[in-house]
Amino acid sequence: MGRKKIEIRTIENDRQKTVTFARRRAGLIKKAHEISVLCGVKVAVVIFDQREACHVYSSTDNPD
Repeated sequence: MGRKKIEIRTIENDRQKTVTFARRRAGLIKKAHEISVLCGVKVAVVIFDQREACHVYSSTDNPD
């Protein structure tokens, strides 16, 4: 039995939005790392949060 689909909508509560962003960002970076290791590919992820702060992940020390 699969997971129940959730409705995708903007989170109004700022605290909950911050917590959700942190968790989902960590999950996305983990998936990027996994695909890099499993498939031997270079991966880069760039995320801008609501305050325009930049969060970067690269599977290499010096991305091309």
